Amino acid sequence: MHADRTNRLMLVLLALLLTAAGTIGALTSFGAFGAAAAHSRLFANPIGIYVGHHGAWLWPLIAIAAALLTVLALRWLTVLLFSTDRINEIRIMAHGGRTTLLAAALSDAVAAEVETYPGVRSAEARLIGDTTSPDLVIETCLEQRADLSALRQRIENNAVAHARQAMDAPQLRVILDLTVSDRDSRTLS
Repeated sequence: MHADRTNRLMLVLLALLLTAAGTIGALTSFGAFGAAAAHSRLFANPIGIYVGHHGAWLWPLIAIAAALLTVLALRWLTVLLFSTDRINEIRIMAHGGRTTLLAAALSDAVAAEVETYPGVRSAEARLIGDTTSPDLVIETCLEQRADLSALRQRIENNAVAHARQAMDAPQLRVILDLTVSDRDSRTLS
């Protein structure tokens, strides 16, 4: 389940539901469903009468349903705010054996190597996706005077090559984000 797509779908459905309720209310008040409906009270209908007669057991049931919806909404928000597609460990199958590598160790090593390159202000790396075939994401902040193409090539030829070798994954997919800093690289005294 893709979180962005699910969120958009849920918000569109909620918007359609609220738009339909507002449209029906407006049409009723303008007399589209007859003059009696336009001038009647909001709860002067069969549903309002039913709720009035059965409120002793109906309101607690509505409260339970509202609590359940609240729990589901909080779960949804928790997943949105705190979930990540980061991988904790990588399973490497090589030479008939299985090795487990901590993803943070590889990510930290890649970021540390990239940060040593001239023109790189900072670097972060992380592994995302599936534990058996992850993607490596490298985000770098470069100085304004940095040679972008040379740095990109150096990252691919060195840091990415080292990561692929460590993981024994020559087809490791890499997402490289190069951002040029708008701050001057000089230190102020």
